[in-house]
Formats: sequence, C-alpha cells, structure tokens
Amino acid sequence: MTKDTETKMPAPEKAGGGFSLARLTPILVLIAGLGAFFWFDLDAYLSLEVLRENRAGLGVWVAENAVLAAVVYILIYTVLVALSVPGALVATLTGGLLFGTVFGGLYTVIGATAGATIIFLAAKTALGDMLRAKASGAILKMEEGFRENAFSYMMVLRLVPAFPFFLVNLAPAFLGVKLRTYVVATFLGIIPGTFVFASVGNGLGALFEKGQDPDLGIIFAPEILLPIIGLALLSLLPVAYKRFTNKKDPAA
Repeated sequence: MTKDTETKMPAPEKAGGGFSLARLTPILVLIAGLGAFFWFDLDAYLSLEVLRENRAGLGVWVAENAVLAAVVYILIYTVLVALSVPGALVATLTGGLLFGTVFGGLYTVIGATAGATIIFLAAKTALGDMLRAKASGAILKMEEGFRENAFSYMMVLRLVPAFPFFLVNLAPAFLGVKLRTYVVATFLGIIPGTFVFASVGNGLGALFEKGQDPDLGIIFAPEILLPIIGLALLSLLPVAYKRFTNKKDPAA
C-alpha cells in the first residue's frame, strides 16, 4: 500500500455508519439526565396527589406570572419528553388545570413536539446512520416503504394511542424519516389526544373539590376514540391512493 493510498483512505470514525464516541454524546446526555431525574426522586412530583395538594399555590403563581409560567411549563414538558420520563400524562393534566383547555393543550403540544424532536435527533445522530448502514433485506425494504409514506404513517402512529410515545419518538430516527416530516406530523398528530386530556385537566379543580380522581381512560371512550381513528384512516388515504395507482400502472 503506497503512502498516497494511505492518505486517501477515510478514517473509521468518519466512514458512513461508522462508530464514533462523539455520535453517542447526545443520547448519553439524555440517559444521564434520566438517571439524575430518578436519582433525585423528581418522579415523586409527577402525581395527582402532589397536584391536588399544590394546585392552589400553583394557580396563584400562574395568575401573577402568566408568560413566565407558560415558558416554564413548556420547558419542563420538553425535558420530560426528551428524557422519556413516565408521568407526562400528569403534566398534561397540570397544563389543563393551570392554563385551561386551549392554552394548556397548546403549550403541551409545543413542549411535547420539542421534546420528541430532541430525542429523535439524539437517536438519529447516535445510532440511526450506523444501524441503517448495517441493515439489509427486509429491513431496508420496510425502511423504504416507511420513508415513502412517512407523513401518513407518522400521523397514524401519533393519532392512535396504540404504541408508547417514547417508542414512536425513537423508531422514525432509525427509518430515515426527515426532520421536517417528523416535526410537522408529531405536532399535528398529538393535537387531538393532548386536548382531550387538557380538557380533563381543566375540570380537575371541581373533581378535587369532590375528592374524586379523573377518568384517565376517557381517550378510549367510543365518542372520542372513534373520531381519532377516523382521522388516522384519513391519514392513510394517500398511501392507499398510491398503491391503487401503482396497481393500475405496472410500470410504476
């Protein structure tokens, strides 16, 4: 091997799909953050009991610091989603309780989208390229099919509460979904479910006064779930249309 050839060879860490410690940094930071979250027992604050005990004080603070409270809430929600912390549902109810259905739902959608985008970028940077480089056969075919209809599939995954939220955050990073598609589909897809729970949170005060807990299974009520499933089916229409036209035109 000549000297010139050696200088032209790419370094292993720069090769497509190669391993690099720098690539792992974003995901390691999130893992460390998750560990710190549980180490300091911060998960203890994500409960209905804590919310019940502190709702009066929180309500006063929000009323006196509306803008700051909105920013703080969005930031906290972003961190919770980015770290994949269990308890985001309680946070959503809190948003509805403190800001009302409309603003609570809106702030939650913004925070959830931002947090999901962070973990998507971290996973894509750390492992996405490497896994795709090693993929072959059926996996590549699945990736290609998902990528061609990424927006429709992402909308279905976001709309229908059939998969854990953190899993839907991660999977697209390994399937070559574009950032813009991921962000837009996430923002739009989580709106229905988020506003349902923000509405429940908006009525928490009255329930707490009666000593009752909210019905967290309300999302599965037919009058709520069926319209959401209908939206999911509408999201799949472009996929169905594309397959139908391809069958009519074998060359495609």
